[in-house]
Amino acid sequence: MYSGKRTDVVDFGGEMDYSNVKWFQDAPSRPTPAPQPQEQPPAPQYHPSPHVIDQNEGFEYALSAAPNVLYQRYKQYGQLGVLGWCSEFSELIDNLKELGFSGNMFVTTRTQALKTCEEILQLKMEDVKMQLVTMYLSSQVARLRRFLDADRVWNDYPDPSFPLEPK
Repeated sequence: MYSGKRTDVVDFGGEMDYSNVKWFQDAPSRPTPAPQPQEQPPAPQYHPSPHVIDQNEGFEYALSAAPNVLYQRYKQYGQLGVLGWCSEFSELIDNLKELGFSGNMFVTTRTQALKTCEEILQLKMEDVKMQLVTMYLSSQVARLRRFLDADRVWNDYPDPSFPLEPK
């Protein structure tokens, strides 16, 4: 139980006289700096395995083709094609995240992924009227962007155009 009052300190009252105490007369000794090593050998360069190179090349190809595939699905199946493509894109994002978490994503793959996000949002798909499809597509792009560059804020997402007035 805590009572709020300390019982290990006894206060006899009155003020202590510190007038004869000489404060800060003896400076503390400074520790001697440790000698610096002359030259550290450079860190060994990273040489990715052929499997990692192939993975990154495959992702770069898939990402560069993604906007064209999306537009083809849109032209072929309309809004449902976009919705289906978003599901496939989600799988691609999951695999990209796995590649990145394992430390094997190349800078070129990351750059291509960010460029793909911009290209997807710039596609002219006027017939996509369902807010659900627009929001799902935007959320997948935002998910990939958050993984690749969490500090940046993007404002190029399409407006879902919710009906504001009931008819």
